[in-house]
Amino acid sequence: MTPPADQGAAKHKAASLPLDEVLADMRDQIASFRFVLDAPGAEEAAITQQDLLNQLDDYVLPRVRRTDSPLLVVLSGSTGAGKSTLVNTLVGARVSATGVLRPTTSSPILVCHPDDADWWLDERYVLPGFGRVPGPAPDAVVGDQLVIMKSEVLPKGLALLDSPDVDSVFEEHHEFAAQFLAAADIWVCVTTAARYADAQVWRLLHRARDHGATLGIVLSRIPEGGEEVVEHFAEMLKDNGLEAAAEFTIAETKVSGGMLPAEMADEVHGWLTRITEDEDGRTAVIRSTLGSVLDTFRTRVPELAKRVEEQVALRTMLREEVEATYATALSELDEATRNGSLLRGEVLARWQDFAGTGDLERALQARGQVGHRGGRRRRAPARVRALKVALRSGLESLVMAAAERAAEDVVNRWQSRPAGADLLEGRTDELGRASGELSRRVARAVSSWQDHIIELIRTEGVTKRAVAKFVSYDDEALSLVMMVGLFGFGTGDVNVEAGTSAVPQRLLKALFGAESLRSMSAKARADLRGRIGMLYDDEAIRFGQALDGAGVPDETTPVQLYQATYNLEVAR
Repeated sequence: MTPPADQGAAKHKAASLPLDEVLADMRDQIASFRFVLDAPGAEEAAITQQDLLNQLDDYVLPRVRRTDSPLLVVLSGSTGAGKSTLVNTLVGARVSATGVLRPTTSSPILVCHPDDADWWLDERYVLPGFGRVPGPAPDAVVGDQLVIMKSEVLPKGLALLDSPDVDSVFEEHHEFAAQFLAAADIWVCVTTAARYADAQVWRLLHRARDHGATLGIVLSRIPEGGEEVVEHFAEMLKDNGLEAAAEFTIAETKVSGGMLPAEMADEVHGWLTRITEDEDGRTAVIRSTLGSVLDTFRTRVPELAKRVEEQVALRTMLREEVEATYATALSELDEATRNGSLLRGEVLARWQDFAGTGDLERALQARGQVGHRGGRRRRAPARVRALKVALRSGLESLVMAAAERAAEDVVNRWQSRPAGADLLEGRTDELGRASGELSRRVARAVSSWQDHIIELIRTEGVTKRAVAKFVSYDDEALSLVMMVGLFGFGTGDVNVEAGTSAVPQRLLKALFGAESLRSMSAKARADLRGRIGMLYDDEAIRFGQALDGAGVPDETTPVQLYQATYNLEVAR
């Protein structure tokens, strides 16, 4: 268990709260998340989570809030062990179905003293998730309902619950049986001389031992001369740490009217009556069972928190895969805008058309001639416009291609993991490609970047003194020259025709000087990276939304579980 950082403050706070409030807070923390991601142990952890919630709802919180409530004795065991027969015998009437058909207990039967009936019929208390039906009722009750039967034979303050078989063919019976046992003050396990060694019986007994339940064990249908069976069963109980349990034996006998001869259940009846009528004994049972259950929370809740940490770690790994993939896409884009790969085809043709004609020369005008700086701005030549469009289109295509590859790569990575594949179910086509609005946003970002370069030239492109008195220039045309230089011309990595590859860098250095050019180039690259990085971040968010939308717990969840465990220890 991990204690909180400020132990003093946390201890004072927990100690000032009633135990039921601390437990209610723990219950809320346990119920606040789901095991969403497919990981080893996640299914078992989800079962543990539900078991804890059931036990808190069905037993712990009701018992802490009302220690004077009747004791609940749950009889459990495998099919045909004789639970219903024993219940009928204890109350002296056929209240639970018996017979050769299995399972015979199709609805859970709770038998109590008439004075306690109102308590058990109130759904606010023990087992609040179950409906109540006053008995007698049909043997087959549909749904999760308790049939409440009254019996004057039972002492006041005691109720017997005939639980469904733990090995029932009906799955919902398994769940009910586990839930009823978790809500019990006393467990009574019923097995037979023929089946006492069955694995299912020992799973039930181990669960009782691990939960610290007050336990009674009935070995029934012992044949004549079956002393060896009784002795072997006692040895097995001792070997499994169950020697403290109350042990009862019932010999093989005739069953009449769904009941054993009354004297066959006298020992069990006497044990339960003594516990109920002896205030000290009753208090000891409550304290023992409740305390033992709370003791198990010391390990069960932190173990649950560790499983949640695995979910958080898996969530982090899936998110990091997304971030790494889009970071790689951005790095590849950086490289592609440096190495000249963008300057091919249409872009190259438009550059050569621009640089090989008089348009480039006219962009640099002798001072004294009328240019756009000294008069009304004139419309850019067609070749300038064509080059600008080609550069914009080429860069947009590059950005979109990298985004498409990144989306596809993330989907492939996630699909290689069961957890990721579950998250992608029904969304592969959507997330496996760039979002529908990305193309429009990329066009706007690239256009804005081109405008940014023009603004850089206007505000920071101070012409070298040696040429400033002779040369003026067209900002837009020169911004295109800078883009071509940024994209790889003159780097030595790209060879193009007629020596034009070095033109952008030579021209820009001649105009601005190396230092000023480096500064503008760095700012232009950083601006482009920032704009495209934000677009890729938005693309990556789609995968983050898949994680968040699935309800995967975050890193605060296990911390809160550890804190709740610590608070319980302090409050106790």
